[in-house]
Amino acid sequence: MPSLADKLKSLGVKTGTAGILPPVNPAARSSLEETLDGRWLPTRRGEVFVVEQVYETGYRHGRSPIHVQAPLATLSAWARDESLQGLDISQFAFLDTETSGLSGGTGTYAFLVGAGRFIDKNFHLSLFFMQDPAEEPALLEALSDFLAPCAALVTYNGKAFDAPLLRTRYTLHSLPCPFEGFAHLDLLPLARRLWRARLPSRSLKYIEEHVLLAPRSSEEVPGYEIPWIYFDFLRNGNPAPLKGVLYHNAMDVVAMAALLQHTASMLEDPFSETVEHGLDVISLAKLYEDLNRWEIAARLYERGLEMSLPETDFWTAVQRLSALQKRRGDLAEAVSWWHKAAGQGHTYAHVELAKYFEHTARDLETALHHTQTAMRDLGLRTNLPAYIKKHWQAELEQRQARLLRKMNLGE
Repeated sequence: MPSLADKLKSLGVKTGTAGILPPVNPAARSSLEETLDGRWLPTRRGEVFVVEQVYETGYRHGRSPIHVQAPLATLSAWARDESLQGLDISQFAFLDTETSGLSGGTGTYAFLVGAGRFIDKNFHLSLFFMQDPAEEPALLEALSDFLAPCAALVTYNGKAFDAPLLRTRYTLHSLPCPFEGFAHLDLLPLARRLWRARLPSRSLKYIEEHVLLAPRSSEEVPGYEIPWIYFDFLRNGNPAPLKGVLYHNAMDVVAMAALLQHTASMLEDPFSETVEHGLDVISLAKLYEDLNRWEIAARLYERGLEMSLPETDFWTAVQRLSALQKRRGDLAEAVSWWHKAAGQGHTYAHVELAKYFEHTARDLETALHHTQTAMRDLGLRTNLPAYIKKHWQAELEQRQARLLRKMNLGE
């Protein structure tokens, strides 16, 4: 399948900045100002067009406030960057780019960069737009000035795409990268951890609609159309279709601020009634388990199991909880869950009970019963990979032989 760059070349459109001429319309500057309600911002490298918006402290994006007030301690621990919790929210910059393509090579550039930060608790959003690719140095300079007071980036898939792309553009123009050395919080991996089990998509727009409950207006344009809209603008100079592009970029940045508040709040108070879905509670339990906060993780698993869960997810959670309780040394709880799972034909539970009754309870007959039940169940299972089935079969046969030997010796 031809890439976007190949399609552009076939249409006579170049993917780099060299050789692309400004729009021919002599009234383009004033048309841009009137249509997009922005202004021309002078920089050390020329002027760049910017659209500015301010969202006051009380603004809510769907169900979540935009102002980030929740502590960031747990989120920082998850991100493995303790510096995040030591920063004031005014030092965070929320950033998203709209680009000429998705390849990310030197021929791809960001023609629109949305950046937001908190000033006196209000969210100040600036959308830096290149009327012409020749204005890229001015855009990069304006972005540098905007980011100067900050010490951390917040993006959505920005570690893989936006940040490397912008670093490349700064390097190509021999400009210092303004976010070098910044802490970087990418919310996409966190969204995957929290909602992968429940939602079919973790795109920012989907998360915005189904988690933040903030659907976008009819101004929204699909992301895949955005490069084409920009190249049409370069050809004909008509800025009207760009309104949807700027709306899309603005909502991405605003949604990131709201999502940071929402996720930080979830992580700091995972037992809050605002966490309404059982699958979300189980996802939080897994996250806390990975952070070695086992007591909280166990309580979250128990809470999730009391909520509505699909059957497969229910028994997967039971398996994780029982293993966690075993690690915590709470064997009574682990045994209780193993009995429930064994009653539903889960082979692993019989194996765990066989281990428990052999080595802890010293009840060899019961251990043998669970061993032989597991062997029988294993023989009936057709959905296990052959190598796993072979490993379990060998282990169970050894256990059965050992138990019979012990029983014969009267141990």
